[in-house]
Amino acid sequence: MTKDKEPVVKSFNFVCLMIIIVGTRIQFSDGSEFAVDQSKRGLTHVPKDLPLKTKVLDMSHNYIAELQVSDIRFLSELKVLRLSHNKIQLLDLSVFKFNQDLEYLDLSHNQLQKISCHPIMSFRHLDLSFNDFKALPICKQFGNLSQLNFLGLSAMKLQKLDLLPIAHLHLSYILLDLRNYYIKENETESLQILNAKTLHLVFHPTSLFSIQVNISVNTLGCLQLTNIKLNDDNCQVFIKFLLELTRGPTLLNFTLNHIETTWKCLVRVFQFLWPKPVEYLNIYNLTIIESIQEEDFTYSKTTLKALKIEHITNQVFIFSQTALYTVFSEMNIMMLTISDTPFIHMLCPHAPSTFKFLNFTQNVFTDSIFEKCSTLVKLETLILQKNGLKDLFKVGLMTKDMPSLEILDVSWNSLESGRHKENCTWVESIVVLNLSSNTLTDSVFRCLPPRIKVLDLHNNKIKSIPKQVIKLEALQELNVAFNSLTDLPGCGSFSSLSVLVIDHNSVSHPSADFFQSCQKMRSIKAGNNPFQCTCELREFVKNIEQVSSEVVEGWPDSYKCDYPESYRGTPLKDFHMSELSCNITLLIVTIGATMLVLAVTVTFLCIYLDLPWYLRMVCQWTQTRRRARNVPLEELQRNLQFHAFISYSEHDSAWVKNELVPYLEKEGMQVCLHERNFVPGKSIVENIINCIEKSYKSIFVLSPNFVQSEWCHYELYFAHHNLFHEGSNNLILILLEPIPQNSIPNKYHKLRALMTQRTYLQWPKEKSKRGLFWANIRATFNVKLTLVTENNDVKS
Repeated sequence: MTKDKEPVVKSFNFVCLMIIIVGTRIQFSDGSEFAVDQSKRGLTHVPKDLPLKTKVLDMSHNYIAELQVSDIRFLSELKVLRLSHNKIQLLDLSVFKFNQDLEYLDLSHNQLQKISCHPIMSFRHLDLSFNDFKALPICKQFGNLSQLNFLGLSAMKLQKLDLLPIAHLHLSYILLDLRNYYIKENETESLQILNAKTLHLVFHPTSLFSIQVNISVNTLGCLQLTNIKLNDDNCQVFIKFLLELTRGPTLLNFTLNHIETTWKCLVRVFQFLWPKPVEYLNIYNLTIIESIQEEDFTYSKTTLKALKIEHITNQVFIFSQTALYTVFSEMNIMMLTISDTPFIHMLCPHAPSTFKFLNFTQNVFTDSIFEKCSTLVKLETLILQKNGLKDLFKVGLMTKDMPSLEILDVSWNSLESGRHKENCTWVESIVVLNLSSNTLTDSVFRCLPPRIKVLDLHNNKIKSIPKQVIKLEALQELNVAFNSLTDLPGCGSFSSLSVLVIDHNSVSHPSADFFQSCQKMRSIKAGNNPFQCTCELREFVKNIEQVSSEVVEGWPDSYKCDYPESYRGTPLKDFHMSELSCNITLLIVTIGATMLVLAVTVTFLCIYLDLPWYLRMVCQWTQTRRRARNVPLEELQRNLQFHAFISYSEHDSAWVKNELVPYLEKEGMQVCLHERNFVPGKSIVENIINCIEKSYKSIFVLSPNFVQSEWCHYELYFAHHNLFHEGSNNLILILLEPIPQNSIPNKYHKLRALMTQRTYLQWPKEKSKRGLFWANIRATFNVKLTLVTENNDVKS
């Protein structure tokens, strides 16, 4: 998150590399299916079964010793061919005469000693370096390569006009391998390189530098030297070698790779380059040998803007630290980078310094670094990554006298907060602070610069953001990823917050009002948290779906349920719970309304169907049946005493007594009537039930009068209930007078059902039809019964 100014340095440090990339880049729109990788296969020749439309062919790191026309002539669309790290000794460029589109050819790291020239027109990148050529392998036909950007060469000897055939070309990059270069002592050769933006010279990795050749280059912008081995004796030879190369006014970037030197010689090289036009000096893999003593250094006016040294190996174990550190601390340049070194300290400049950018990544600095240092007044960016810093309070004190400091990176240390009760002291100019990958806890929020805009606290031990914290009203970007936070921080203390990174924490129930409190939020990254998909999460998901996907980074793929188990792995966008199951008030209201509707419905049904009446009937029936179970067995054997029990309305008694009863008794039937057979002392309901149970049939005389009689319905109900209980067909319905359906009360639905479902006998008004009526009555009693009388006499 640290937006340091090192990219300003890197932009020029890698300008040479960008020249190569831009100069040799080949654009393909055909797709990767036309690229074939045959590297590291142990091949001794090019396979014959390659696709005809192959555009990129990698044959590097094999054992190919010879290349013939037939090997690649069928690859007419080939553009890139890599043959590095093989065993090719001779090459005839005519083998590529059928590959007119070939633009990139890499033959480096072979055993080439000679090439046979042939007119070629299309090369942009041609690498013949790290071979065994005695002289530079330059063909006059190379002069026709108007698109050539990169040229790699090897040679044991150099002649001034070796590169004359290509002098008119404007090359981006020349790589010259001089590992095997050799001339007799006190001999000097020269080489003129007219137009090249970048020159890279590679020397023997283990030999002391002894090259005595004058190389002059026009328009050189970048110079790289690799494998430089120096001591106090040959140091002047190296400086003399540099004299011609650094003469031009266009050389801005100078890089030394893999350099071994004494401290004295290194200081001399610095002193030599100080007045030169070089603006960016880079040293990679520096080894200091022999001794480190105090050396005189004149900090004259210089155009050098940045010195970058990465990876120093110090083979001197006893030395004066002042002698070492003073050379760097007093430099009058803008940017200094010393990273991946064993430096344990860096001195404070004696006078107000010109440093604007300092990068001491991966050293072993402690909390005493720049303590009480008041001369870094122009310093804007300070990077102390991967050191031994432990006390955040002391880091704040360190910045107190750096009035221009804007960017501070102290990530990857062992910083702790909360050691001191006093308030932390910071320079107010800091706007970007990187405290990531330390051991900071919640108390860090009480020890921060007040005007900070960008704060990186990821990968610490923060569990919560205290409510009582310093109001960071200028804070715009906050990164607290990879901590143990359980909720999203509100913007109460961070009123300007617009970017929040809080992924990989312990956020399970994020606040639903987060987006309401953080109105300026333009980017939030909160995925990969253990979200608990419960009711509390619904509102957050609803709010997050209303925000643009450009604001919520990683949505929806990184936002998944972790709990409960049934939802684990479910994307939050697919998590849904009903409003009813989450809103307690709504649930109570819904249950109450449902119960009310149910109560109203039951009440209505009770009134409409007269349910209380039927409940009373069931209750009385049950009680009677219970008493019947307690009757002795000999009494149960007297059950059937009557052929029929007759139920009728008192208004219809005349017909019953004058017509029905006489006829039945004349036929020898025993008839049960309530006025003569009900047992005094028993309840009416119990008498009804007993009569029905002791009768073979139950006859109901239906009429409008019957409908109006509640006791008749009692009798009908129990008779119908007995029908189902006994499993017999014991009901006889006689319709004495027609009954309109609408005259039957709703509560007597049983009567309605019986009249609809069962066949009844209708009393005819005409006397001529009554014979048939009585015949039907007799038919219902066609079974001879053995009735038990009251005195236990058997009667047929």
